[in-house]
Amino acid sequence: MVGKFATGVVVVTTRLDGVDHAMTVNSFTSVSLDPLLVLFCAEKLARFHDAVLEAGVWGVSVLPASMEDASRFFAHRGRPLDGQLASWAHHRSPAGVALFDGAIATLEASTSAVHDGGDHSIVVGAVTALGTPSDGAPLLYYDSSYGTL
Repeated sequence: MVGKFATGVVVVTTRLDGVDHAMTVNSFTSVSLDPLLVLFCAEKLARFHDAVLEAGVWGVSVLPASMEDASRFFAHRGRPLDGQLASWAHHRSPAGVALFDGAIATLEASTSAVHDGGDHSIVVGAVTALGTPSDGAPLLYYDSSYGTL
């Protein structure tokens, strides 16, 4: 049933002790407009989980259909951290997290709450910066497959 709900695809990034961390996420949503809050879910066993919680600041790059390769890459467990962003043009947010230049929307958030979500943590963040670096159709995920509008 849950695979029958179409979602957008984002890559969430953080930086801890000078090391970039990134993870593909399809459990991302807005929470509130006033204040502007968003959330994503991170599996507790993923190395990204502890890094993002400790860093307290993170970036979100909303992927266009043309960046399916990035989605697949950052969904892969165990990839080396060193140089993992090298294949994708990116820039740094005001707080220093990586945001993809090819994204159709970007944001930076600081963690405002973390809730237990079973084998995941629900990470809520206050949005501190927004951007729309490029145009394009969004990358979607539905029934274990990628698609677009």
